Amino acid sequence: MLNALIVEDEYLAREELTYLIEKHSTINIVAAFDDGLDAFKFLQSNKVDIVFLDINVPSIDGMLLARNIAQFSHKPQIIFTTAYKEYAVDAFELEAVDYLLKPLNEQRVMGLLTKLQARAQEQELPQPILNIRSKSINLILNNHIHVTAISDICCAIANEKVTQVYTAKGCFIASMTISELMLRLPVSDFFRCHRSYCININEVKEIIPWVNSTYMIKMDHVDQQIPVSRSNLKSFRNLMQL
Repeated sequence: MLNALIVEDEYLAREELTYLIEKHSTINIVAAFDDGLDAFKFLQSNKVDIVFLDINVPSIDGMLLARNIAQFSHKPQIIFTTAYKEYAVDAFELEAVDYLLKPLNEQRVMGLLTKLQARAQEQELPQPILNIRSKSINLILNNHIHVTAISDICCAIANEKVTQVYTAKGCFIASMTISELMLRLPVSDFFRCHRSYCININEVKEIIPWVNSTYMIKMDHVDQQIPVSRSNLKSFRNLMQL
C-alpha cells in the first residue's frame, strides 16, 4: 500500500483532498500538516511514498520543501496542489509527478490516483522467470487493487499497454501488456490463442467452427466470443484434442 503525506494550510482544501484520496484509491494518508517546517521534520524520520504539497504554506514554502525532499535518499513522489499556475515550470524541474490546480477537479484527481497505483504495482512486480509462477496477481477495479488468484482468471484481452482480465467477479485491469501477463501465467492452464487474447483452457465452454477453418471460443463469465488466429490453430487443436 502506498503511504502519503498532505501538506496544506487551508483546512477545507486539506479535507477535500483527503476525501478524494480515500474515495478513489487505497492510498494511506499517514499524516497531514499545515506548516512546511513541521512536514519537513516529519519526513526526516518517516518514509512516505507520496507528498501532496501546497506551495503557499507557512515556515517553509512548498517549493523550498520540495527542493529539500529532492536531497533525501528515499525520495517520495511530489504532487503539487496549488491555486498558482506560474510555478508549474519550477515544479516539473523538480521532477514533480503532477501539478493540480485548485479548485480540484475530481476526475483529474481520480486519474492521477489511478496512475500512481498502477505505477506502484508495476514497480512491485518481480522480474518474470519462465519456470516460476505466482499464485496470485494484482488487478485493478474502481481504483482499488484486488489480489486475485491466477486460477480465477477466465481470459485476458489486450488493450494497448494494459490488459483487461475477466474473472467470475467481473472485468479487471492488469497494468501490463498481455505479453507481460503471459509470463505470469502457468503454461499448463493458459493459452494465447490470438495476438490480443489468452484463455484459461479450464474455462472454455464451447468451441465454434469459424471461417478459414478457424474457431471462435465461448468462455465462462465472458459475453464476447474469442477468436483463434490461424497462426495458433495447430497448437490449439492439439491442446484441445480436436
